[in-house]
Amino acid sequence: MLVTRQAARGAAAVLCAAALVAGCSSGSKAKPSPQGGGVIDVATMRAALLQGKDVGPTWKAPDASATPPQLASVCGADNPAPQLPGSPQVVTAPLVDEGTSGAQTLTQTALVYPDAAAAQAGQFALKVVADACPPSVDMDARDTGEAQEPAYTETAATTALNQGDWSGFVVVRHKQYEPKHPSTADTAVAVLVKRNVVLFDVYAIYRLNNSSQSPQFTSDWQKLVGSVVSRVDGQPAKG
Repeated sequence: MLVTRQAARGAAAVLCAAALVAGCSSGSKAKPSPQGGGVIDVATMRAALLQGKDVGPTWKAPDASATPPQLASVCGADNPAPQLPGSPQVVTAPLVDEGTSGAQTLTQTALVYPDAAAAQAGQFALKVVADACPPSVDMDARDTGEAQEPAYTETAATTALNQGDWSGFVVVRHKQYEPKHPSTADTAVAVLVKRNVVLFDVYAIYRLNNSSQSPQFTSDWQKLVGSVVSRVDGQPAKG
């Protein structure tokens, strides 16, 4: 993502995100996971995805776009976003928190398939993309006219991920800009499957004029993904 001339009130909203999940996990007893093997429907996923008010007071939906739903890049740098695997129904809920010292984005996408076999195939296709991510990429500075980005090095690592009854993987990327532009960007692309649904969840935090990695990055993306998963697992299955 290019570093625009706007960016975020990051730290305060990250704390809000952490408080949100802490409240979900400790303020009330978690509902048991639904039993049986029924499908998860579009309405359940739409209700489960977080809205700005769920994360923090500075978070909001981005300006409306006529662009058709698509996934974010898994590998980052100049690697294109993957095509939608198969023909799922797509539910999205993108959020942004922009200010002057950094930015945060949360792009939540649920791919709702007709059955579990189609969902497993969809996740497999995305895992193939993740497995091909280069471990490190060096990029030159660029200026599109509307936004500019200094030269940087970006690393990527893929690991297995399990959240409740959901399983899959996460690609964690770290972007370090050249020394004369001491900024960082950290991104987690979590891809989880349960029954007939693939959850494609991307959290990123951009820190301007700060060469250190966000200390809460790992716990925050895990908590945000966990919030969505726990909402789904608290709903009865259909069929």
